Amino acid sequence: MCTLIVRTGRELTLMGVRDEFADRPWEGPGEHWPDYPGVIGGRDLKAGGTWLAVNPAARRAAALLNGHGKAADETTKVSRGDLALRTAYTGEPPTGDLGRYDPFHLVLAGLDRVLLFSWNGERLTTSPLPEGTSMVVNSGLDPESERVAAYLPRFRAAGDWSRLAAEAPSDDRGALIIRHELPDGRVFASLSVMRVSIARESVTYDFTDLTADQDR
Repeated sequence: MCTLIVRTGRELTLMGVRDEFADRPWEGPGEHWPDYPGVIGGRDLKAGGTWLAVNPAARRAAALLNGHGKAADETTKVSRGDLALRTAYTGEPPTGDLGRYDPFHLVLAGLDRVLLFSWNGERLTTSPLPEGTSMVVNSGLDPESERVAAYLPRFRAAGDWSRLAAEAPSDDRGALIIRHELPDGRVFASLSVMRVSIARESVTYDFTDLTADQDR
């Protein structure tokens, strides 16, 4: 996933846009993981993990984005896809040998706090997300990102985010919904949008598969 929008308040709202190679297999959200009972998310069928996990019973969610920095050793590297699952399930920050993972940003979101964990391949930093509306991209909370500069004011002003997520795909670097046709013929695109609302009374989510529209 390459973009996460978070709005805090009495109700916590998250919207994750997943950017990935179009030929990488995946399936929509469900309780796919027996080791994490009750956790819901879309599943990456290549590595088995997820990019956005929701734990309705605990009123929390966790979202994973690729980061920038020092890559993990290829001989010991493991998928980052379990990080959102474990964090949504336990409510704890990432622990263990983080050197096995390529750089990442991991957001732990609940009604009491929203934390951003950033691993650059050498050091883990933790920071709270500010109150209100924030955007996290592959460079973190980066106000100089073209995408953040273009869209954060629009998300802050919009009560309903669905129209922004319904924009046509673009090959512009600053677009929210992207589609890039690469020289080797592969396509890198926004594949899905997942919106999560967490309140004390309930947790709801809505999932949109963007691939059908893009394949027309």
